[in-house]
Amino acid sequence: MSASVRVALIQARPVYYDLARTVAKALSLILEAAGHGARLAAFPETFFPGYPAWLDYAVDYARWDHPPTKRLYARLAANSMAVDSPELRLLREGAREHDIVLVLGLNERVPTGRGNRSLYNSIVTIDADGALRNHHRKLRPTYTEQLVWAPGDGAGLSAVDTAVGRVGGLICWEHWMPHARQALHISNESIHIALWPAVKEIHQIASRHYAFEGRAFVLAVGGIMPASDFPAELDLPDHLRGQPEALLLNGGSAVIAPDGSYLVEPVYDQETILYADLNLARIAEEQMTLDVTGGYARDDVFSFEVNRKRLE
Repeated sequence: MSASVRVALIQARPVYYDLARTVAKALSLILEAAGHGARLAAFPETFFPGYPAWLDYAVDYARWDHPPTKRLYARLAANSMAVDSPELRLLREGAREHDIVLVLGLNERVPTGRGNRSLYNSIVTIDADGALRNHHRKLRPTYTEQLVWAPGDGAGLSAVDTAVGRVGGLICWEHWMPHARQALHISNESIHIALWPAVKEIHQIASRHYAFEGRAFVLAVGGIMPASDFPAELDLPDHLRGQPEALLLNGGSAVIAPDGSYLVEPVYDQETILYADLNLARIAEEQMTLDVTGGYARDDVFSFEVNRKRLE
């Protein structure tokens, strides 16, 4: 493991609710990132194959037995990714071919035959040799997201060893769950991936707080979604009609140092790849004053444990 690691934040637009084409686009972005020397590439929340931003914009989507929403959910389910799928194997092959660690946000379906047909908001971490190192499901879908995803579990709630060091991640509002944060902190995390739909101001605050609290580098990754990607099954809100380029998700990706300062300032309103060189020695420098897993942990006062059983 090198003391300096180049990372890439993929702030991109998926091919909305089309898994095969989204994977093809991701592979080209991974090739580009690796060509610029990146050893780790991170994608936004449920990039594969798109975040359900329509939950915040559609009219009547939550109405009981609403045919358009049911058709849209069926399309999402058909284009969601299983962890043993051919699509994920392609991405694992891409990681191995380009010697790059991948952290991917995906709409996850359970493999056929398991008896569980719920969808999950998940992160998978793939090492530079193509090995699947971790698989985390969002513990609690946020507010309206509960119409789409089932609650996850603690099976993947940990940082893992990779070719670039100890890498962990949380999804969106998990960054306001103190126990979820502590579970990652005590797993000796060096690089934390904070996956968001878009990294708006309050998400920037949470990401910077996480870096300061955990004394880790944070890659806050947000997505891009124009109004033209709004699902055809639902009526486009009046204020978005005639504005296909208006952004429902506008990026905001940033890189944050272990002292909470920006290493790369937030970038909004464009598809891009952000790069940063992380000096991992800065982690130990900042732990001198705050170490929530050491001198500040007070194990004589508090006890903490995680149920890591996979719930199917």
